[in-house]
Amino acid sequence: MKDRQQAFRGGFVQFDVKLGETDANLAAVTAYIEELAQQGVSLAVLPEMWTCGFDNDNLPAHARRTPEILVQLGRLAVRHRMIIAGSMPESDGDRVFNTLYLIDADGSPAGAYRKVHLFSVTGENRYFAAGDRNVVCDTSLGRIGLMTCYDLRFPELCRALTLRGAGLILVPAQWPDTRIDRWDVLARARAIENQVYLIGCNRCGTENNTVFSGHSLIADPSGEVLQWLENGESGIRYADIRPDRIRKIREYMPSLKERMPEAYAV
Repeated sequence: MKDRQQAFRGGFVQFDVKLGETDANLAAVTAYIEELAQQGVSLAVLPEMWTCGFDNDNLPAHARRTPEILVQLGRLAVRHRMIIAGSMPESDGDRVFNTLYLIDADGSPAGAYRKVHLFSVTGENRYFAAGDRNVVCDTSLGRIGLMTCYDLRFPELCRALTLRGAGLILVPAQWPDTRIDRWDVLARARAIENQVYLIGCNRCGTENNTVFSGHSLIADPSGEVLQWLENGESGIRYADIRPDRIRKIREYMPSLKERMPEAYAV
């Protein structure tokens, strides 16, 4: 990863996000973060909308609690010297965004990404405003790119993050079991084509007859899955993120250097 050569341990928290139950979700995450800390993890990814789920009729109320929850995440980050990332509703005037926050290990905000691609199939665009820019964060562990769920289907976004120097891409999600095979393929594809590490954190459980089977994963720059959690289980997984692995993969297969942007015009 750019400006960072030391390996570190990254992980994810896959759990059953309870619709509208912020306090219960926060308690669950706090416990899982403690478990990750005991394993020497320096970066943790939480699912999309982990505080309240897609409780769409009550999003403004949930968004009002987000600043308070960010303070609590900051305290967790400081206590465990851990970067923590996860998406929550963000209020801006009369608009609500699905925003992926990244808290650095010193408790400071390292960045916030407003989800660009809203999933119109389930009406996400009726309740949220769309972001309009990609986000790469400078952190104590190097440059980290942010994406959320449906963004995986748009390779241009991940490529932009890579070209801006991100060697690790974080992707919180609420991706249903009916399309989980696409999640598996797309997450690995984004890692392979950009030669980056990717941590995809999906939720599990059942909500309004929709089943979420997890399949959270950590993929390396060759697309090898280092860790994953399937079968709808709640739990944690972690793996070593090695910047030297990125360099070696790119030296062996120099596809990023051999891009021909002038040939891609439409």
